[in-house]
Amino acid sequence: MAQARAKESHAEVRAVGVDETASKRGQTYIAVFHDLDAPRLLFATPGRDKATLGKFASDLAEHGGQPSAITDLSMDMSGAFQAGAAEHFSEAKVCFDRFHVVALSSKALDEVRRAEVKSEPELKGTRWSLQKKPADWTVKQTQTMHWLQRSNLKTARAWRIKEALRAIYAKATTPDEAKPLFKRWLSWASRCRLEPFKRLGRTITKHLPGVLNGFQAGKHNARVEAMNRALQEARARARGYRRVENFIAMAYLVAGKLTHLPAPPFARFLPIPHGTD
Repeated sequence: MAQARAKESHAEVRAVGVDETASKRGQTYIAVFHDLDAPRLLFATPGRDKATLGKFASDLAEHGGQPSAITDLSMDMSGAFQAGAAEHFSEAKVCFDRFHVVALSSKALDEVRRAEVKSEPELKGTRWSLQKKPADWTVKQTQTMHWLQRSNLKTARAWRIKEALRAIYAKATTPDEAKPLFKRWLSWASRCRLEPFKRLGRTITKHLPGVLNGFQAGKHNARVEAMNRALQEARARARGYRRVENFIAMAYLVAGKLTHLPAPPFARFLPIPHGTD
């Protein structure tokens, strides 16, 4: 795998998606860096801290790329990733990924639900209904959500705020279209009297330029999330990897789109398909 990667060129890489994925059970992660235009896995390394951005910058240079040539970095709002980006990719535009922004609203909604369920036992069992898209509700979940929407519970108000944020990503396709929608949403969040959403509103306000940058075409981590799922499926098939280096090697094989891999050693012994020369 190392020999194949050594021959890869990253000279044309301009937009990069940064994320993390678990390498084994517990708090053990690797940072992954994907080419958003290709798409392909460019680099993976243990950890999820500021130093991983420095390691990627060095690896990029080793493969003919230039950190100064990177125009866009799509990531979550991790302080470590942001600090690494500012130090090693200062000329790149940071784009906060839509998946993670909506995930923060789902987390805020669950905070409201968990606090209210103590006094409103009817909310027990509603967690998954609240997180799913309406199109994916079962019949029972549809009935539950119709009841909830007719109630005056804080959880119902929190769900509407969360869905309004998700609707921005469904409606807007450019930063200019998204900006006024976010302004209205942030005004609602600041007045909603729900502390988790007021806190989320302050977070988004602080990072609004990066959130709006995420509305540029292709500058989000949707493909990165898909590739990370493929990596986790590979890890599950192997029932885990004892050494993180083995998992990283498999990650390159699954998502790296390497063009210089050697031929399988037993290829000459495989039967030739019928009808071929």
